[in-house]
Amino acid sequence: MPLRWHERKWLGSRTRTRGPRGLPRDQIPRLPHQRVISNMRVILFDIDGTLLSSSHAGKAALEKAMVDLHGVPDSMAGISLAGRTDRSIVRDLTRAHRVGEGRPTEDAILEGYLSYLPEQLLHKQQAGQASLLPGIVPILDALAETPGVAVGLLTGNIRRGAALKLSFFGINDRFSFGGFGDHHFDRDEVAREAWGEVVGRFGSDLQPDQVLVIGDTPLDVQCARAIGARVLAVATGVHTLQQLAQCQPDYCLPDLANHSRVIEACLGR
Repeated sequence: MPLRWHERKWLGSRTRTRGPRGLPRDQIPRLPHQRVISNMRVILFDIDGTLLSSSHAGKAALEKAMVDLHGVPDSMAGISLAGRTDRSIVRDLTRAHRVGEGRPTEDAILEGYLSYLPEQLLHKQQAGQASLLPGIVPILDALAETPGVAVGLLTGNIRRGAALKLSFFGINDRFSFGGFGDHHFDRDEVAREAWGEVVGRFGSDLQPDQVLVIGDTPLDVQCARAIGARVLAVATGVHTLQQLAQCQPDYCLPDLANHSRVIEACLGR
């Protein structure tokens, strides 16, 4: 099976059952609003390594916060970042450097991180090391013009950090809902938060396989599966195409530059 573009059969498809009139459910007439919901697609984007590359501006901001608050230099050495929530990363920091555990300590570090993030993004951009990734703007433009498509986020970033990053690159207004890493250590819980937001906005008739998660790590694939969503894995982060393909996403691409191909996946074609 080619790694550049593959699609798996969706294994979560429902077996045909019969409705109250004895008809198969797919033959029962739908009300207008039900037809709209059945045709709807929800696209949830990861941020770092998927929408943009910041060359570890967030890591640098966290390190500065740790120096300010606890006098610990090079605090991020050995701390894994890819696909994780900010809350879980900060918990690892507090444990690794024995600076006190618990929500108040974590919150103080995250506040320091937010204060340094804008300058670190600017520094990376001026060095030519931070930008939106290829294809992102055309994809967002095309999705915005497609009826029945809603675009949100599924990210380990805390909400304010996500807004800072997306605003810096001029795309924050493209996303009005999602799941974030403010309260969760587990990325699967972020996905469940995002799914709850989707159902709250669009109704319980929406099915999980009408959602497509786009991300660049195995954890993006895993959290999409946790809510029954489809997933497009893209090798624009630290993981290779082969590594992502082993996670068996529905779609696997080297990048999002071919935006027409991405739109096909978004619409389930």
